[in-house]
Amino acid sequence: MADSPTMTYGGYLRLDDLLSCQEPKTRAHDELLFVIIHQVYELWFKQILHEAALLQSRLEEGNSAGSLHTARRIAKILKTVVGQLDVLETMTPRQFAAFRDALGNSSGFQSEQFREIEAVLGRRSFPASDLRGDERLQAAVSRPSVFDSLLRYLAGRGHPVPREALERDLLRPWEPDPGVQQVLLAVYADETGPAAEVCEALVDMDEGIQEWRYRHLKMVERTIGAKIGTGGSAGADYLRSTLFAPAFPDLWEVRSQTGEAPLHGG
Repeated sequence: MADSPTMTYGGYLRLDDLLSCQEPKTRAHDELLFVIIHQVYELWFKQILHEAALLQSRLEEGNSAGSLHTARRIAKILKTVVGQLDVLETMTPRQFAAFRDALGNSSGFQSEQFREIEAVLGRRSFPASDLRGDERLQAAVSRPSVFDSLLRYLAGRGHPVPREALERDLLRPWEPDPGVQQVLLAVYADETGPAAEVCEALVDMDEGIQEWRYRHLKMVERTIGAKIGTGGSAGADYLRSTLFAPAFPDLWEVRSQTGEAPLHGG
């Protein structure tokens, strides 16, 4: 702490390091924008993972107010991530084509942090090659997901969460559970209660991820159309296959099982 009186803005933020990280491979004007946007995505992904760890801790501690605050922050970050696509979409297909070949085998599908976010939210169906090469992803698929932590939170508040759901094999994908949905319906019966608000904040997060997938797909379509993506990925076809696959399906399913829509927590 002795150095703090001499700390500068640039020194604290390590701006010399940060601003030296942009190294476009061509002279194309728009490549710098492409680099910066994707670096900022990775910074936001880092923050989402940081917040998700706190969210799970607060859920398992039974901290309703803290869980609600953190889940809402993650949802706001996702709104910001989606909003950045507006900037990226100012780049025309011709402008992207001017430097696309310089990307080589690199592809957004290689984002280790986004895969980890998916695992934290509950995805378990990763290719074996992804798991072998990523220790953090291996760890993420081996521990409880955010939804698992929500179930423990609800059980801690006295809701009769099925034992099978609480003790499930964490390495297996979550399958929608009618027993869990009955618990959620009971939670939503008190729509102004803290548990219902926490559930709705998780729906906001889930919606944010789905909105990101949709906007990402449309950005790819308007930039490269139906072409194969960089790195040989399936491009728009793959992104389209991921749409409308919620991380927390039970929280969506209960909406068709009740006569009135739950309180929106956003």
